[in-house]
Amino acid sequence: MSGSAPLVALARALDQVGDLLVHVRSDQLDRRTPCSDWSLGQLADHVVAGPAKFAEMLRGEQPDWSAGPAHLEGGWATAFRSSADDLMHLWHQGAAQEGSDPDWQTAEFAVHAWDLAHALGRSTRELDPLVAERGLAFMKANLRAEIRGEAFGPEQPAPEKGDAYDAIAAFAGRTVPASA
Repeated sequence: MSGSAPLVALARALDQVGDLLVHVRSDQLDRRTPCSDWSLGQLADHVVAGPAKFAEMLRGEQPDWSAGPAHLEGGWATAFRSSADDLMHLWHQGAAQEGSDPDWQTAEFAVHAWDLAHALGRSTRELDPLVAERGLAFMKANLRAEIRGEAFGPEQPAPEKGDAYDAIAAFAGRTVPASA
């Protein structure tokens, strides 16, 4: 696998999350999501804020991960794509700080692609399996039980006939339905 593979996977992850955010409508914001504490509106806001926070890290700043994201009433895909473009630009400029890893970001966006797809009633089978596989490999190598915190619950069983997104979601602590 080439040295550009991590950035290719991250770019694909960002593209598909942007594609999912196009389907979020303001009349759906109260929908439940696989993230038990978040509505679809809260999940969309969180996902939109992600690239900007990762960009802060690449610039050597300390993002406040505990701060709630700005609430949007629309335009999630546009806002996300703008900050995702900035993030990719920083990666291509070589702005990465020590400890930065595009695979961590790929994992984050792969899990949230699963969350969004399920909240929107869309299939994950349309998503790029490379993104979820790469993200899952990173998570399995780095996400130990003692650092899972509230963001990632204990690993759950993945359905036998599930796809790569079901596998990463289950590893991240999401309850994945057998009919997924």
